[in-house]
Amino acid sequence: MSEGPGRLGAGPTVSYEKSPASVALVATTAEVLAHPELDEDLLAPWERRRLAGIRVPRRRDDVVAARLLLRLCASRVTGLPPRGVAPAQRCPGCGRDGHGRPYLPDHPGLGASYSHADGLAAAVVGPGPVGIDVEPLTRRPGPVSVLRRLLPHDEVDAARAGPDPGPALLRLWVRREALFKAGTDDVRLTEWTDRRCAAVVALAGADGAHRALSPAAPAPAPPSGR
Repeated sequence: MSEGPGRLGAGPTVSYEKSPASVALVATTAEVLAHPELDEDLLAPWERRRLAGIRVPRRRDDVVAARLLLRLCASRVTGLPPRGVAPAQRCPGCGRDGHGRPYLPDHPGLGASYSHADGLAAAVVGPGPVGIDVEPLTRRPGPVSVLRRLLPHDEVDAARAGPDPGPALLRLWVRREALFKAGTDDVRLTEWTDRRCAAVVALAGADGAHRALSPAAPAPAPPSGR
């Protein structure tokens, strides 16, 4: 079911795990921007207009990397070149295009999701609802009063009661974000630590694409899931 990590052409390695119909990718922003298959020219005019509003260069790079990584996932799933896929976005709340959940107009059976945070990017494409979230390993979400408004109280309290509440709250956060992006709790959920990228990643759905492994790291322990 999984092909394991692989080298995606010449140049920097971006790790991926692939099932017959899903691909999840996790990489640093620098790796994505240096990848030979990817270039900012791939972005659509509406994406460029949104990027124009981002004044912090590093944040802009993260957003670009996540959007490009999504195209690479779609390319691996569909067999088309990255330039041959055109992700769009639609807000489930207001129904307008250009923001909100990403999707692939030409491939209605596939779900799509991406995430970016402080030099990291992640993306997934697979059948049905999918969601992915990435955060730096050292990040600590909070304050608790805010977390209790955004997350189930019992889960926050359980994480705080453990021996290491900071990492536990971070794992809870990425899991909940991945499910939110998938738009449903009724999907398989996996979460793992990518030591090479110093990241915590959660993946919802994706038809068995449980994680993106680092080619430089040994295979980690099985991720948590349901």
